[in-house]
Amino acid sequence: MLKHVLHPVHPDGRKFILLFAVVTLLLFWVWQPLGWLGVLATAWCVYFFRDPPRVTPLRPGLVVSPADGLIVSIALVPPPRELDMGDAPMTRIGIFLNVFDVHINRVPMAGQVERTHYHKGQFVNASLDKASDLNERMTIRLKTAVGPDIAVVQIAGLVARRIVCQIVAGQPVETGERFGLIRFGSRTDLYLPTDWSIHVVEGQHVVGAETVLADSTSTEPARQGAVR
Repeated sequence: MLKHVLHPVHPDGRKFILLFAVVTLLLFWVWQPLGWLGVLATAWCVYFFRDPPRVTPLRPGLVVSPADGLIVSIALVPPPRELDMGDAPMTRIGIFLNVFDVHINRVPMAGQVERTHYHKGQFVNASLDKASDLNERMTIRLKTAVGPDIAVVQIAGLVARRIVCQIVAGQPVETGERFGLIRFGSRTDLYLPTDWSIHVVEGQHVVGAETVLADSTSTEPARQGAVR
């Protein structure tokens, strides 16, 4: 049971946890009630950088979620220009990560990294669609195992100020593999061919590396959703 509750911490978070802990000790020295607030903040920092294991479905053609979070947008838009994927619309699935979601990004589909590009930008609310164009972001083009290229975009949010991407052009990747994270609160966009069947709806909460977002082999029509 403990393995489902106690998760390892991502290495990128260790320095932040140490910083929070040191500040907490100083707060206890200044005034004890402030110290207990520091304890809560440190506990939240540990929780934020948790890196739980995931069980990834691996059937060919499946696209898994690149992040935990809320589906805030499913729309037809051109892919990021910096990736040279043309101007034809693709299906963009926007996932908003709040400060309580797991912030580890996962590879949505096996293949090879064709290109990465970092773009400096603003820090508007990541739940808004305009964040996809205005905000600081890291764009990644993947040549998939089933043929067509797809794109994943890490987008900094209102609070986030740091994007970590650990993959490079030419690198082979596997479905569900960890490839980075975003601190603190952000958005992850996924661009897919328009003829791939989408298996999620707006308003749905998804789990990185586990929730199937789409299927390149399915002919299922677009799904409808309802709050129950």
